[in-house]
Amino acid sequence: MMMKNKEFETKAIRHQVARSDQREHSVPIFATSSYMFDSAEHARALFAKELDGNVYSRYSNPNNDEFVQKLCLLEGAESGISTASGMAAMFVSIASFLNQGDHIVACRSVFGSTHQILTQLLPRWGITHSYVDVHDLEGWEKAITPNTKMFFFETPSNPALDLIDIEKVVAIAKAHNILVNVDNCFATPYLQNPIKLGVDIVTHSATKFIDGQGRTLGGAILGSEKVIEEVMFMGRHTGPAMSPFNGWILSKSLETLAVRMDRHCENATELANFLSDHAQVRLVKYPHLRSHPQYELAMKQMSKGGGIVTFEVKGGLEQGRKFLDALEMMSLSANLGDTRSIATHPASTTHSKLSEEERQTVGITPGLVRISTGLENIKDIISDIDQALNRSKS
Repeated sequence: MMMKNKEFETKAIRHQVARSDQREHSVPIFATSSYMFDSAEHARALFAKELDGNVYSRYSNPNNDEFVQKLCLLEGAESGISTASGMAAMFVSIASFLNQGDHIVACRSVFGSTHQILTQLLPRWGITHSYVDVHDLEGWEKAITPNTKMFFFETPSNPALDLIDIEKVVAIAKAHNILVNVDNCFATPYLQNPIKLGVDIVTHSATKFIDGQGRTLGGAILGSEKVIEEVMFMGRHTGPAMSPFNGWILSKSLETLAVRMDRHCENATELANFLSDHAQVRLVKYPHLRSHPQYELAMKQMSKGGGIVTFEVKGGLEQGRKFLDALEMMSLSANLGDTRSIATHPASTTHSKLSEEERQTVGITPGLVRISTGLENIKDIISDIDQALNRSKS
């Protein structure tokens, strides 16, 4: 069945790879590390890439292939590769293209572990970086050096939910022959398609909304065939391979992504509106909330506002801790994108490795709370947050 002209939900549900001879409706798990060859010549031709086919599950596996092919259809990418985790995807998508002496420009508002890659790991191999403030569009141009090979950013950012104008940053990069790498984890391909806006590489932590149920780890890197050829070389020979079981789970998860994201966004929008009027809340950030500083860009760039809401509890760190401890239904976890609503204190967990100055620069105040709005009834989500805010007030 030709899928390119089908709608998002149909692509996610109906694209499948080979089945066995048992005529099963759902693709089985291909739990194998290796594959057999028909002959010595068949093996030679496969390894020489004269024939398409699987040779080893570190390279490819039908379950992982199905997952990646679906994501490519949904993102509008030509090719892709799966990885064992989201951070494996972030690292491989960067390391595949940078050499000693190269330079990368990144938005200062990046996930904590991405910050560690840029500031602690890449310098070991002589790769330097420059940070640009999320609101400083001209800063991208100013940060370019003769050795700049890549722009990297996430939009919306984690956890402050700041946005970057993808088309404008891409235009700057293209003028200087620089690759653009975007972490699309928060938006997912259902809400935002960076490749259609000119981005070269899209990375995902599939652990989050793509899995959507807090079950497994996974990542993906997507782009043109030329770009992904470089990524595949790095991935095949360094081994951040996804397990077939996880590939099977994530492919099945994509079948419900649209339905889940609709509910995540609906709940998050209602929660953001509620928090905006709460006496114990100083600031609320949500892309499709009219008070968001980049509301117009969010409406243009994202079809919906996403499932994450951040807000600042009045009273700072101490009141923020009291609020978290007062929650009765919501989970306290560092994860996000689950069916279950999750509250996170970024300053002491996901972004704790940043200095206080670095956190303040990217809008992570001591009292900032990140809510991953789940699929529970919104009345119960709001009720739990409301009682916790009221119990924790000074």
